[in-house]
Amino acid sequence: MNTETILFTETLPGGGLWSWQLRRYTTLRITDPEGGTNVGLMAYNADQPLDRLNLPDTLKAQYTAKLTRGHVLMSDLGHALLSVTADTVGWHDPLGGHGNAEHVRRKYGTATYQEKRNDWYRNAHDNFLIELGKYGLGKRDLVANVNWFSRLDVDAGGKMHFHPGNSKAGAHVDLRAEMNVLVVLNTCQHPLDPNPNYAPKPVRLAVLQTPPPGPDDFCRNFRKENQRCFTLTERLFLGA
Repeated sequence: MNTETILFTETLPGGGLWSWQLRRYTTLRITDPEGGTNVGLMAYNADQPLDRLNLPDTLKAQYTAKLTRGHVLMSDLGHALLSVTADTVGWHDPLGGHGNAEHVRRKYGTATYQEKRNDWYRNAHDNFLIELGKYGLGKRDLVANVNWFSRLDVDAGGKMHFHPGNSKAGAHVDLRAEMNVLVVLNTCQHPLDPNPNYAPKPVRLAVLQTPPPGPDDFCRNFRKENQRCFTLTERLFLGA
């Protein structure tokens, strides 16, 4: 029996920016329609934005250097923000960060809005700041971001290398909100993408109404640390 209800869908072009306050137990499904996209994402407790994504704690608590199904994005206060409930890619990058205007200029050259209109060269740093500004947030609120659909490999010398072809056409990832979550994302290219051309790719977004996690939920039980962060999060809503 299908327990999902699609609330709305949207297509975000390459180089685009987007944000939404996901309500608790709704799911954001991000789909890569062409293959090879990159989606940078930051996340915040929508009710208290000082409690925001903490990637170092997320990775340390779950003994991982990648993200996939079962993993939970944890906040500074140990709360569960988003759970990866489905993933057809298998490896998403939490280490590579994002580029800024100077990085884009050096790598791809300059293409201004006056010259190219909607095809001008955007950068992830400014895109994040534009979206954060809509909620009264700014530079001091930037956090380390996830790069969905991208993969970094590390060689014996500790150098990170971008893994081309990590995501195939039609791949998707589902992110369930465990509290009310402000999600901020953009579709600029990964900063370590070796492609010398400015060619960011689009994604399809869908927000779904999904059931609350039960006691046997895969993400809740993926690690004992996950169980603790679910318990801390649920206590926020006692009596609500």
